[in-house]
Amino acid sequence: MGQWGLGELGSGALQWPHQRQGQTLPTAPRSPCRSENMLRFLSLKFGRLYRCLKFLLLVGLFVILVMNTHNLFASFQRNELTDRRFINLNKCPACFGTSWCRKFMNGQVSFETWGRLRFLDFFNVKNVHFAQYGEPREGTRRIVLKRLGSNQELGDIDQKICKRATGRPRCDLIQAMYKTEFARLNGDVRLLTPDVVEGWSDLVHCPSQRLLDRVVRRYAETKDSGSFLLKNLKDTERMQLLMTLAFNPEPLVLQSFPSDEGWPFAKYLGACGRMVAVNYVGEELWSFYNAPWEQRVDLARQLMDIAEQLTNNDFDFALYLLDVSFDNFAVGPRDGKVIVVDAENVIVADKRLIRQNKPENYDVWYESRVEDCDKEACLSFSKDILCSRVTVDHNYYAVCQNLLSRYSTWRGTTGGLLHDPPADVAKDGHLEALLDECTKPKKHYGRYQAAKELREYLAQLSNNVR
Repeated sequence: MGQWGLGELGSGALQWPHQRQGQTLPTAPRSPCRSENMLRFLSLKFGRLYRCLKFLLLVGLFVILVMNTHNLFASFQRNELTDRRFINLNKCPACFGTSWCRKFMNGQVSFETWGRLRFLDFFNVKNVHFAQYGEPREGTRRIVLKRLGSNQELGDIDQKICKRATGRPRCDLIQAMYKTEFARLNGDVRLLTPDVVEGWSDLVHCPSQRLLDRVVRRYAETKDSGSFLLKNLKDTERMQLLMTLAFNPEPLVLQSFPSDEGWPFAKYLGACGRMVAVNYVGEELWSFYNAPWEQRVDLARQLMDIAEQLTNNDFDFALYLLDVSFDNFAVGPRDGKVIVVDAENVIVADKRLIRQNKPENYDVWYESRVEDCDKEACLSFSKDILCSRVTVDHNYYAVCQNLLSRYSTWRGTTGGLLHDPPADVAKDGHLEALLDECTKPKKHYGRYQAAKELREYLAQLSNNVR
C-alpha cells in the first residue's frame, strides 16, 4: 500500500467534483472524512517518527563503532586466550585443570573471528566458543572451548567456596580452596570413595567404587594418570578433580568414557584455568532437521544405536542421558557420525553393583512414564530408580520422544527428525507405529520391543536407500 505524502494531504487530496456556478452541493456527513483524514495524518506522523528513530539509532551505532574502532581492531589483533585472568588461570586450583596451559600461553589456541568480540558474549549464555588450535606438524584445526557454566554460575561457585571457608561471599579464592571439602582428601587417603562424593552431580548420583576408580585412573589433568590411588595426584590436582566433579562433571565423563574407545562422546583435549577444550565434531543435529530423507533415516538409526550402547555394554555401566535435545548432538561433516556434545547431565549406574546389592525390584524391568510438559525437550524420570534397576528403557524413551517421533518439539516445530516420510513409508504405517510405541507404549514392556524393531527397521531403510 502506498503512503500518503505530506503534499497530497496539504493540497486536499479528497475533493468533491468541480462545482457548477450557483449549484448547491448536497451536505454530506463530515465526521467519517475527518476521521479518515485524522487516521492518515497520525499514520504519517508515526511513520515519520519511526523512520527518524531508526535513523538516529543507526547514526548512534555508527558513532559508537567509530569511537571504538581502535578497540575493535585491538580485539581482532590480540589473543585473549593467552591472558591468565581471562581464562581464570589465576583462580586455580579452583579451576578445571592446567594440562593445556602451555598451548594457551604459546598462542596455539585462538578464538575464531567473531568470537574475539567480547560484546557478543551477552548472547553466549552457555559460554561455548569456537576456536582454532595449531600444531606445527599437524596444521590448524577447529576446536570448541567451554567454561562449563554461565558467568552467573561460575560466580556462584566462587561465593560458595568463600562462604564455606570464611563465611563471607568474597575472599582470597586460592586460600579458601584449602579450607573446603575439596582439600580434605589429602595424600594419606588411598581411594576416592562413594560416601565422599555421592550426590555431588549427576555423574556421581549413585557412584560405585568401580566407577570412581575409573574416573581417577583416567583423569587427564595429571601427568601421572593411570593409577586409581589419590596419593598419586598432587594436592592441586585433587582439588581440581573434585571441583569439576561437583560443578560440572562433563570433562570427567568424556575422560572416563573416551571416544577413542568407541564411546559416542566428543573427544576431551585438555583444560587451562576455567576453559576446557574439546574436539569440534560438526554442525548440531538441528541443522539436519530438513535434510534429505535418507540422511535423516541414517541419523535416526545412529541415535537409536547410541541409546542401545549407553544402556547395554560390555562394561556393565549404564549411562542415562537426562538432557536430550537437538542441540546436544552433532554430526561429523565427513563420516556423518552422530556424537553427544553435551555430557553434563549423565547418570552412570553400575549394573554390577546393583546386582550385588539387590535393592527392591532391582531385577524388574523399568518402564519410563510419559508426562505432559509445557516445555520443549523435557523428560520425566526418577534418578533413584535409574540407579536401582538393572533393566531401564530411559534412553530409548528419551531419543524417541525428544528427537524422532511426532511428539518431538523443538524451536517451535513438531514432528521429529523423521517427519514427512516418503509416501510408501507413510502408507505402510510401520514406522509411525514403532515410533508411537517407543514414545507412548500401549503394551506392557512395549517400548523395549519397539526400540529393538525400530533399530532393525531403520537399518533396513538405510540399506534400501543406498
